[in-house]
Amino acid sequence: MKTINSADNNTYRLSQQLLMKKYRDLHSKFLVEGQKMVAEAAAAGCAELVIAVEGYNGKIDFPGTETVFMKGKLFSKIAQTKTSQGIAAVVRKKEYAPGEFETLIRGKGNIIILDGLQDPGNIGTIIRTADAAGYAGVITVKGTADVYSPKVVRAAAGSVIRIPLHQVGDPAEAVAEANRAGKKIVGTSLDADIMYYDADLTEDIALVIGNEGSGMSETFREMSQMNIKIPMSGEIDSLNAAVAAGILMYQSFRKG
Repeated sequence: MKTINSADNNTYRLSQQLLMKKYRDLHSKFLVEGQKMVAEAAAAGCAELVIAVEGYNGKIDFPGTETVFMKGKLFSKIAQTKTSQGIAAVVRKKEYAPGEFETLIRGKGNIIILDGLQDPGNIGTIIRTADAAGYAGVITVKGTADVYSPKVVRAAAGSVIRIPLHQVGDPAEAVAEANRAGKKIVGTSLDADIMYYDADLTEDIALVIGNEGSGMSETFREMSQMNIKIPMSGEIDSLNAAVAAGILMYQSFRKG
């Protein structure tokens, strides 16, 4: 099996590039790290190349996926975890033709829209929770941090591979796409009159989670068909975005 020894190697250069958003966008690829995530990407058919540190003694045989070894000093430059498992993969992003995403989510349940979120931990946790709560997909509005960054991918724990992710240019585009797929736009705002537990969030909604500091954009406030809020007590006036999203997404299991 081939071993990469030089920083001039094209595979090493690509792996380094994929740590930066502009190259993830350019190549439509990203990196995953760890045995479980590599195996999941390979099983899903989206892993282009598996990279294992030289001397790695875990599973490296993934049918249909090329595997290479990489010298430890080079692998450490692409590893993004403090205690790396010594295995990573180059993964193809799933990109959608016009109308394909809305066809995919139509009739399949709820989706979530991320409007300008910036914290990678929040974004990854929301994606993971959406996957666990049975949501059909995630729309990210331009201005939201990259869902394929290493920090988001780690926080999402494989859900970036399992759940459909789709980026749109602005809130109006997100609303139009969700509506065409039969989803009702449900905004979240401290100024809303409806408590989340009084709203029907069980099916075919597009739940909007806004920026950690400023909340939803004005376009979503105006175009939402319903706005809801989570009650607060004491001196607390807001919740962490991922916590709030988790509370609201799990309302999809509430019947009646």
